[in-house]
Amino acid sequence: MEETMHRVFAGLVLCTALLAQQAPPAKPAAPAPAPVPAPETPSGRLRPNYVLGPGDQIMIRAFEMEELSERPYLIDGDGIINLPQLGRIPVSGLTVERVEGLLVERMRAFVQRPQATVTIVQFRSEPVFFVGAFKAPGIYPLQGRRTLVEVLSTIGGLQPNASRRIKITRRKEMGSLPLPGAIESTDGKTTSAEISMGSLRENVNPAEDIALQPFDVISVERAEMVYVNGEIGRIGGFELGERESISVVQIISLAGGLSRDAMPAKARILRPVLNSSRRSEVPVDITRILAGKDNDFPLLPNDLLYIPRGSSWKKTAGRAALIALPVASTFVFLLQR
Repeated sequence: MEETMHRVFAGLVLCTALLAQQAPPAKPAAPAPAPVPAPETPSGRLRPNYVLGPGDQIMIRAFEMEELSERPYLIDGDGIINLPQLGRIPVSGLTVERVEGLLVERMRAFVQRPQATVTIVQFRSEPVFFVGAFKAPGIYPLQGRRTLVEVLSTIGGLQPNASRRIKITRRKEMGSLPLPGAIESTDGKTTSAEISMGSLRENVNPAEDIALQPFDVISVERAEMVYVNGEIGRIGGFELGERESISVVQIISLAGGLSRDAMPAKARILRPVLNSSRRSEVPVDITRILAGKDNDFPLLPNDLLYIPRGSSWKKTAGRAALIALPVASTFVFLLQR
C-alpha cells in the first residue's frame, strides 16, 4: 500500500512538471505609450503668450519639487490640471506665463524660493505662429479654415514701427505656398514668401489672402530704414514705414535741410550689395535735382545718403546763406535764378 502511494505521488509530480513545460510563456507587459513630442516652435519668446485651454498638454519643471517635474499633465474638459501636492488648479484661459506665476504662488506653501516653468507638450489644435513686430505676437490655435487677414485682424495687426512686408514660412509637408516668388529653404523643409501689407490691406491681389496651414510662421521685422550722414541738419536713420522708397529731397527735408558747409553737388548714395557686406557708390548731384535739371532720386531700404563738406561753398556768402535755408526755400530760390 505504501509503495502504491509513492507511485501515485511520483506520477502527480511528473504530470505537474509536464504541464508546466507545455504552458505558454507569459506575455510581456505592453509598453507604456510614448509621450507625444512637443511640436517645434520658432521662438521661445512666443511660449508665454499662448492661452491654454482644455485638451492642451503641458509639462512642468519645478526645481524644488521633483514630484511635479518632467511629467505631462492634460488640461481636462473643465480647464483644470490635477497636480501632486498642489491639487486641482484651473488654468484654462490663462497664458503660460500666468500659469507659471500661479504655480509659484502655490509652491510657496512647500518651498521658500519656488521656481517653475511650463512647456506645451501638445496643442489642443494645430497652431500658427506670429513672430516679430505684431501688436500681439504669439501662438494661436488654428481652428477651422482661417485666412491670413482674418487672423491678423484677431491679433490687432502690426505695430506702428513694423515693416510694410510680412513673411510667411510653411512646412513642406503642408504643401507649398500658393504665392508667386515662394522660395524653398536650403534644407528643403520649408517654403517662404513675402507679402506687401499695403496690397493685402487694399485687396489688390485677393490670392495673397491665403488660407493658413498648421505650423505656418508669419513674421514681420521692424520698419526698414534709410540713413543720412555728413553735412545735414540731423544725421541718423529714418523709417520708410509703408513706403517702398523715399526721395533724396524728401529725406533732406525730414533731416532739417543741408548745413552751411555742405557740398550737395558731390553727394553720393552708398547702397548695400546683395549677399555681401559691401556697398556700391551712386553719385547724385542734389544741386541739379533742386534746380529741376535732374529727376529726384529714390532711396531704397538701408541706403545711406552722404553729403560731404565743401570749403568752396564758403567763398560765396550768398551760396552759404542759400544752403543754410530749409530745402523748400532753397528749391524756390534756385528756380527763380
